[in-house]
This record gives sequence, C-alpha cells and structure tokens, in this order.
Amino acid sequence: MEDKTPTKLYQTMRVACGLSAKTDEACDIGLNNSLYSVMVKEGGNIIGMGRVIGDGGCFCQVVDICVIPEKQGKGIGRIIMENIANFINAKLPSSCYISLIADGNASHLYEKFGFKDTFPASKGMFLKKS
Repeated sequence: MEDKTPTKLYQTMRVACGLSAKTDEACDIGLNNSLYSVMVKEGGNIIGMGRVIGDGGCFCQVVDICVIPEKQGKGIGRIIMENIANFINAKLPSSCYISLIADGNASHLYEKFGFKDTFPASKGMFLKKS
C-alpha cells in the first residue's frame, strides 16, 4: 500500500517536479510550520502545489510552486499563484516583505502577480547546509 502521509506526498511531488529531495525530518518540520499551502488535485492525484513560509508579519517567502511535467502549461501554476496571492492580500500585513526564487522561465508567471526582479538593488543569495 502506498504511503499517502503529507510528508510522502510532498516528497513525491518535489521529486516529480524536478525539485530537490528533502528528508522526512525536514518535511515534517517544514510542512508543520507553513503559513499557507495549496494542492491541486485531479482524479485524486496531486498535480501541483505551493506554499508560503515565514514569520507571517515581517518576512515571507513563496516556495514549492510546482506542477508535474505532464500537466505544465495548462494554467495550473496560475491557479496555485492566484490562491497564494489571495492569501497574501487577505492575511499578511501591508509592510510584509514577500520574496521568492524564480527558476527558469517561471518569473513570467510571478510577474503577473506583482513580483519584480530585485537585481541590481539587491541580489538573492543562499546557503546550502551540507
């Protein structure tokens, strides 16, 4: 029987969409501390997802926006972002700084929801713990 816990569903979606794998521990902590989550289902299967993480007041980040490859280009990413934008507009303070990292051509989708390139005023950076 297939494991359908939130952790396993999340891990399966990340890998299916080409995102990096995450440990059970990381997923349990991360999912339990999400501010907002969206899942799109078709026929009982999850085909897309996205989350908002952060402190809920000063700083938040849009993460995990993904759609399984065979369903990409059909407006599912837009539906996910519409839900996230509705959450942002309804629940987060006006001074909240909301960021995201756009992979590939995804910036075109995010621009439709008001996200702008930060460079050259600022440059995104990361640290990957090894």
